[in-house]
Amino acid sequence: MTVNTKRVFFVKYVAEQTFHTVVATRPDVVVDKLENDSPTAEADRVLAAAHAYQIGSARDEIDGIYHVNDALLARAPNLLMVSTNGAGYDTVDLEACNRAGVLAVNQAGGNKEAVAEHALGMMLILAKRIVEADRAMRREAGLDRNVYMGRDLLGKTVGIIGLGNVGTRLAELCRGLFKMRVLACDPLLDAATIAARGAEKVDLDTLLASADYVSVNCPRIPTTRNMLGAREFALMKPDAYFVTTARGGIHDEAALAQALAAKQIAGAGLDVWDPEPPALDHPLLAFDNVVASPHTAGVTYEARANIARIAAEQLLDMLDGKPPSRVLNPEVWPAYAARFEKIFGVVPQRG
Repeated sequence: MTVNTKRVFFVKYVAEQTFHTVVATRPDVVVDKLENDSPTAEADRVLAAAHAYQIGSARDEIDGIYHVNDALLARAPNLLMVSTNGAGYDTVDLEACNRAGVLAVNQAGGNKEAVAEHALGMMLILAKRIVEADRAMRREAGLDRNVYMGRDLLGKTVGIIGLGNVGTRLAELCRGLFKMRVLACDPLLDAATIAARGAEKVDLDTLLASADYVSVNCPRIPTTRNMLGAREFALMKPDAYFVTTARGGIHDEAALAQALAAKQIAGAGLDVWDPEPPALDHPLLAFDNVVASPHTAGVTYEARANIARIAAEQLLDMLDGKPPSRVLNPEVWPAYAARFEKIFGVVPQRG
């Protein structure tokens, strides 16, 4: 038996009001909202009826009971698709989705401008020692300005770990604005593809040893968890800076603090933490040469509106059986298509 009404739910928030505006054009789509503390009976009712889940990408903002895993999927027998608010998908267990025949998508590229600009901004702030000088001026009189002598970005080398949407845009900005040499480490891309995106393909150790600025722009997946630790920071030059706008857990925070304390590197720009937000007494927040932000690189008015629009349009296309453009687990397609046909009576198109 097929159904006509299509049901979507989210927990706590969507990226921006544009999501609701776009979905509201479709009277056949019903959107339900849950909170982290919604009563179990209400949550069970919503989950049992849902065909799609628009989920937040930040793992610490949504209660673990609403992360997509085997336990949640067992409560949602009609769920066909999961769509993240952003490019990240820390809240989604792709293997669990595969077992349940659920297709997962993200909004990759929707906030690339915001994140790339943030990474570049951190590089500039660190190079010019703006935060260090600002803090010193607020606590000391008669500063010797030469103590806070900075460096130019022009002609330096940036090493980008992960040359996806954000990494490619950052490479473009660094080359175009500052004529920087761009090195990239991305095992998923060959040298020709990396060259087409404006960078030189190198391995991780070469990148770390050569770059004046190291920027992390890869997803947090099993192969990248704790990828950067004491050994890796020791490879960096003592006047190099480490910047990450990717995900907490890719770098070892304790090892980074030790590297900074030992002056193995010159400073760091950190937008992501594990967990988030960091405690006020977090060791990394004690360094004047650390520029910190609370996972706000992708949080701009423009990026949120863009992601919300992309998410809503892609979700509606999927509910109509049209091909999605940002699939995370394409291997699940046969099982997903069979379930989709059973519920909606049509075979979805594959892009």
